[in-house]
Amino acid sequence: MKVVTGVVGNDVHVVANRLIDISLQERGFEVFNLGVNTYLEEFIDAVIETDADVLLVSSLNGEAEGWCRDLGILKSKYDFSDVVFMIGGNLGVGEMNAEELGPKYRNYGFDLVFHQVDLNEGLDQLENYLKERK
Repeated sequence: MKVVTGVVGNDVHVVANRLIDISLQERGFEVFNLGVNTYLEEFIDAVIETDADVLLVSSLNGEAEGWCRDLGILKSKYDFSDVVFMIGGNLGVGEMNAEELGPKYRNYGFDLVFHQVDLNEGLDQLENYLKERK
């Protein structure tokens, strides 16, 4: 399975991005890592170019909300019915209600949302989600 991953927006958390890359590879995924400071449109282009099965967007500085609001608009331009859209990391800034983040990001177009969840736990849930979709 192919996964496009990277860190969205003006986030420069290189170490976390590399850990995600390594963890995905260890689980047998073919990884296309776009690195840090990645725009949402670049993720979409990479999913199309690589024919990826999964898009895994990460955000550690909590500013993903501003960068990911247009995901639904971008998804509507293409047939992504077979692609799993996942986001994880620290998804909120300042005072926010963590329980509202999941529904908010799902409304943006993400299938799986993990706010401050352990990387391996999130990847376990991704693998279970992929098995259930078959």
